[in-house]
Amino acid sequence: MNYPFWEVPFIGGGMMIGIVAIVHVFVAHFAVGGGLFLPLTERKAYRENDPRILDYVKRHTLFFVLLTLVTGAITGVGIWWTIGLVHPPATRTLLLVFVWVWATEWVMFFTEIAAALIYYYGWDKLPPKTHLTVGWIYFAAAWLSLFLINGILTFMLTPGQWLQTRSLFHAFFNPTMLPSLFLRTLIAVALAGIFALFTATQVQPEDLREKLVRWASKWLIVPGLLMPLGLVWYLANAPESAKRLALGGAAPVMTVFVTLSLLMSVLIFAFSYLGASRFPKTFSQPFALLVMALAFLTTGMTEWVREAIRKPFVIYGYMFSNSIKPEEVSDLKRKGFLTSAKWTTVPKVTHDNFLEAGREIFRLQCASCHTVEGYNGIKPLIYGWDEKMIDQALQRLHRLRGFMPPFVGTEDERKALAKWLAKIAIAENANLYVNQR
Repeated sequence: MNYPFWEVPFIGGGMMIGIVAIVHVFVAHFAVGGGLFLPLTERKAYRENDPRILDYVKRHTLFFVLLTLVTGAITGVGIWWTIGLVHPPATRTLLLVFVWVWATEWVMFFTEIAAALIYYYGWDKLPPKTHLTVGWIYFAAAWLSLFLINGILTFMLTPGQWLQTRSLFHAFFNPTMLPSLFLRTLIAVALAGIFALFTATQVQPEDLREKLVRWASKWLIVPGLLMPLGLVWYLANAPESAKRLALGGAAPVMTVFVTLSLLMSVLIFAFSYLGASRFPKTFSQPFALLVMALAFLTTGMTEWVREAIRKPFVIYGYMFSNSIKPEEVSDLKRKGFLTSAKWTTVPKVTHDNFLEAGREIFRLQCASCHTVEGYNGIKPLIYGWDEKMIDQALQRLHRLRGFMPPFVGTEDERKALAKWLAKIAIAENANLYVNQR
């Protein structure tokens, strides 16, 4: 409302954020877990006096550095670009509340880059003890980066006492911060094992490949046992409305995604234990790729659910997903939404611009979540509805659909939106009729 709105055709702004963020989250967690895997595997090579393992770690380091520093950095910038365009008010809030946390995280990120490059180029140049120390420095910086980002992400679901105190301490150490940190650390360790399975299955001779596959599989056992406890801990601290959305059937797609992510997590650990740990000789690279694909899909679905359970808020209790704050609702209903919006092409509703005003209200108030036709498209959702039915739904939107914010605006603005939606609903009905014929 107070910023220009970036409307992304067909896929929508939220999906644009999701595409970039899921890739980044997948790689970023590997960057943490892989940072632990490298020095521990290097130490294993020294302890067992096996130069073959050391050669493997050197090759794995190149794979690690290219994936995390290149893909991780590009998608990290991509997240800032997309959230800044799709949700500028929420991005501004996160910057203002956590300015010193962000500054510290960027120091950690710089340390990660420097340590990773020194670790890679330091093979055969640094003494083993010094080289291991660089590896531990990388892991410490990477985990601290996870620690800091996790506090910011969990704030968006559970701002807790910050809503009253506006204290950075309460914002960062919010109710879901620690359980989420526990879960994300386990995920990072598991992904280290999954990526190691991929590189280990390419190793020769056979006895070394079996040893490394079995070693990589061990990295998934502890996370597999502890993740259910972390999930229970996390849900115990989540808002009741979030739990209802995820598990109560209020949003069936979300419940399906939760079920599928749990099922695929079980499959990942079953493949890793029964395949890689018990039968490393028969565990091949296609199996490793399958496990990696399942892990990526699980990451995507769990991140989608984590974002979705905040609805109707982008920052829970503070800002709705359309960037309107709850305390602004009564004033906007009285003064008017369009007359208060700073970046609108239609300043108010008149008899001559009802449809144009309705389209503009949809763009500014609804398009942060909905497209016209595409991902979460509004046309199929109102199929068969007439103008009166749409208007009645808009008056009770937040009660009919608890994951949607209330309509904000005057009666004329609501009727303008209802008329425009009815027009596109009629078009949708006509298209479906022609297709059926």
